[in-house]
Amino acid sequence: MKLGTAIAEIMKREGIEILCGYPVNHLIEHAAKAEIRPVMVRQERVGIHMADAISRVTSGRRIGAFCMQHGPGAENAMGGVAQCFGESVPVLVLPMGYQRRLSHIEPNFNSSEVMKAFAKSSEPIILAAEVANIFRRAFTRLKNGRGGPVIVEIPADMWNEEVPEPLDYTPVLRTRYGADPVHVKEAAALLIKAKRPVIYAGQGVHYAKAWPQLKRLAERLAIPVTTSLGGKSSFPETHPLSLGSGGLAVPRAVPKFLGEADVIFGIGCSFTETSFGVAMPKGKTIIHATLDPDHLNKDVEARIGLVGDAGLVLDALLEEIGKTVATNRDASAVAAEIAASHKEWLAKWMPKLTSNDAPLNPYRVLWDLQHTVDSRNTIITHDAGSPRDQLSPFWKAVEPLSYLGWGKTTQLGYGLGLAMGAKLAKPDKLCINVWGDAAIGFTGMDFETAVRERIPILSILLNNFSMAIELKVMPVSTEKYRSTDISGDYAAMARAFGGHGERVTKPEDIVPAIRRGIQKTKDGVPTLLEFITSKETEVSRPGT
Repeated sequence: MKLGTAIAEIMKREGIEILCGYPVNHLIEHAAKAEIRPVMVRQERVGIHMADAISRVTSGRRIGAFCMQHGPGAENAMGGVAQCFGESVPVLVLPMGYQRRLSHIEPNFNSSEVMKAFAKSSEPIILAAEVANIFRRAFTRLKNGRGGPVIVEIPADMWNEEVPEPLDYTPVLRTRYGADPVHVKEAAALLIKAKRPVIYAGQGVHYAKAWPQLKRLAERLAIPVTTSLGGKSSFPETHPLSLGSGGLAVPRAVPKFLGEADVIFGIGCSFTETSFGVAMPKGKTIIHATLDPDHLNKDVEARIGLVGDAGLVLDALLEEIGKTVATNRDASAVAAEIAASHKEWLAKWMPKLTSNDAPLNPYRVLWDLQHTVDSRNTIITHDAGSPRDQLSPFWKAVEPLSYLGWGKTTQLGYGLGLAMGAKLAKPDKLCINVWGDAAIGFTGMDFETAVRERIPILSILLNNFSMAIELKVMPVSTEKYRSTDISGDYAAMARAFGGHGERVTKPEDIVPAIRRGIQKTKDGVPTLLEFITSKETEVSRPGT
């Protein structure tokens, strides 16, 4: 069989049902013939973001895939690949490459070489007979260990080459590994004896589907839980032991309890130092459970390292703790302390969350959104900048994978592709992206993709006609040259693309518009609700 037919058949056997892409890449045709649905985007980065979400909302059980043209198409895709690398998301990236005789000659763009720096692995196909071995390696890396993009480059002169039949390919194994029992015993003893422990949960809990074990551990030892942005929704944020998620903006309880902790247990996290993650206070005893040993002592010093799958680690810990603590500890005192902190914090923010001002306060828009949707049947994601910081502290995620949080690298416009990919993978969910007028300037044309590809998402746009975050750092350029001003009638744009678009300016119109938007998505129509907001710059930072 021809090379493209073989690749499509391998993808089919591995359970790939959707191939996001942009032509010309001949794999698109081969995939379509194999009943793999091609989804064409308007720019490459958004297609990788869609594939990214497919992997995320299925805990990596379905691998997102993207293909693109050699040269400029691969160059345009680099940002999306880097985003997957920064967020540890397993995505199969399939660039065409220059003919083999030209692939190493400058200035030709060699994807497998250039993208190696921000990929889990990267390999070109140079012999058709090796295609099964190449994809066996690729899918093994995608299904095992810490996630990341895997590159398989297909040179443009190989499509007519023959792969020996019958195709020798069996879907690859998925395996897990657990922590050293000695270290598990030490960690259990530390947690049992701790006076003020805190659990910090990352997205490794999502990939391990270890949500029940995390909840059982918190309840057994009455330990408060916070999460990274990537780990948000791994622990129900309506639970009495939930502190909320940590990012650039945080509920007040997060830094309070971390600051007062004697032991911090990080599970399924990297503890990566980033402006978009909660900073770990100095001088704490750290237990670090991570899938990747390279993350141990990378940014924080760990007393105990538990290397392994979050589910296996939590199972082992629960078994060891159960030998000493057979019933759940009384959590009433710490729960009351958490509730008091939340109440005091929310009281400060309630004037913004319930503001009747016009232009609208973005906090009011997001507060009304949260109280209008069925959060248990919703997947929501933020964009970079203000939407992230205005949404993440206040949105209470109650179901696993109902919130796609991110932030180690912050590409404007990322949220649109995530929402579309989530809807493709979970068509019964209401999938929402929240973005600002800066983000829509990067990827707004791909709202047309949602219309054309029949992906009925709900897009919430906060339009303040400004780069609001930059106002404080660009005062002179703003005053003299209006450098932070941006504008557009984005609801009209959505209608022009064939979707449903509304512009909302009054507080009393927020909820009715959201309800109409939800109904439109149920009718199969992608919807963009444009809320005209104030230039709000205050965010809930530690100490506020």
